[in-house]
Amino acid sequence: MNGGLLVAGTTSDAGKSVVTAGICRWLVRQGVKVAPFKAQNMSLNSFVTREGAEIGRAQAMQAQACRVEPTALMNPVLLKPGGERSSQVVLLGKPVGEMSARGYHGGRQRQLLGTVLDCLAELRGTYDAVICEGAGSPAEINLRRTDIVNMGIARGAGLPVLVVGDIDRGGVFASFFGTVALLSPQDQALVAGFLVNKFRGDVSLLEPGLEMLQGLTGRRTYGVLPFRHGLGIDEEDGLRVSLRGTVRESVVAPPVGAEVLRVAVCAVPLMSNFTDVDALAAEPGVVVRFVDRPEELADADLVIVPGTRGTVRALQWLRERGLADALARRAADGRPVLGVCGGFQLLGEHIEDEVESRAGHVDGLGLLPVRVRFAPEKTLTRPVGEALGERVEGYEIHHGIAEVTGGEAFLDGCRVGRTWGTHWHGSLESDGFRRAFLREVAAAAGRRFVPAPDTSFAALREEQLDRLGDLIEHHADTDALWRLIESGAPQGLPFIPPGAPA
Repeated sequence: MNGGLLVAGTTSDAGKSVVTAGICRWLVRQGVKVAPFKAQNMSLNSFVTREGAEIGRAQAMQAQACRVEPTALMNPVLLKPGGERSSQVVLLGKPVGEMSARGYHGGRQRQLLGTVLDCLAELRGTYDAVICEGAGSPAEINLRRTDIVNMGIARGAGLPVLVVGDIDRGGVFASFFGTVALLSPQDQALVAGFLVNKFRGDVSLLEPGLEMLQGLTGRRTYGVLPFRHGLGIDEEDGLRVSLRGTVRESVVAPPVGAEVLRVAVCAVPLMSNFTDVDALAAEPGVVVRFVDRPEELADADLVIVPGTRGTVRALQWLRERGLADALARRAADGRPVLGVCGGFQLLGEHIEDEVESRAGHVDGLGLLPVRVRFAPEKTLTRPVGEALGERVEGYEIHHGIAEVTGGEAFLDGCRVGRTWGTHWHGSLESDGFRRAFLREVAAAAGRRFVPAPDTSFAALREEQLDRLGDLIEHHADTDALWRLIESGAPQGLPFIPPGAPA
């Protein structure tokens, strides 16, 4: 095999990332050397590769599905929102500046098409197959002229396109038809067909609609994936993470006689790398909630202030909502608080920021003896160390440089009593360290909580990726999918003028 595929979607959150990862894991289990690719990603959840490049966490997860090491080639353009209308542009793993949405779409984006096509070509020269993920919808006709992530990359590289639709939202047939009908003849020629995602019920009841869709579009459906709980992967996000009433909790009950441990995560503005708490949620008996009111901290055994793309803005938000005072009371009472990256910085004494917010001197919460100065250069590293007697791995993504002036050493940060702070993302994925940390939290909370001795976060992630591969293997027409990846879109697919069915 020597081919490729673009997985597009009728909407954002249609399931492109999940389907891409599933196809990657299915292919690698067939002995195919495969890599993921997303030309342009907008996300505050990012990762650091071994060579010190910043890419979207979704692409790092997809690389894991492929059983390969992630590289900057897999996500050459990363946009990190910093406000309503601007983002930091990360090119080939390194930040190159802030840009407004109008400035980016007005010209800069189109200039990057050659770069992303070169990255894709390099991957295709190394791997048997490259499975590309689109963004949003390929039918965003207002953005088509400068598009480099959907039909722009498909046209430039001659990739067949599979359109994913979330049937759980409703209107999937109209979305499939409308997506194709809005495209130009040249773009339509690459759209091979559809994949239905999140179906509940009897597939036989759906089949007449799929036949009618093929009659209307001349394009087949490559599979119907059933709705499955617990398939969440490292999410992408736009400007913010909606609370959505989100409760991430483990599906395994705690050991007999043990108590549940409650973790509250402050849902600060521009929250980044909130996936840090997934390893906690994977522990039996740990319940993780995202909160935005001080009363929601009352019954929490641990409060986490996560990373953020806007440290000063998050600090103001905490004060406005009364959460800052609630955190100060917790620290004074010796109740556990953990700050990660931006959350660590705002727990300190003061911040000097002429880079991110340009607010200058800002007083922090004063819970840790730390002074932070924002530097123009971004720190991007994959540190390894030890804490609580256990080996720890993590990754750092930050402009803020922390000067620790007291307390007890904790990774790259410090701790005072039961308040901890570190820049290290991903540290809780280190199983031994996570268990040691939770034992300290439980002791401070007076809980009879005992971490499960055999919980392996890496193994759970592998199981999750295999479940995605199973979805494709068991519910997609894999023979047809293989031919599509290897040979490209079928020849002679009909053009659908807008409004044709009427």
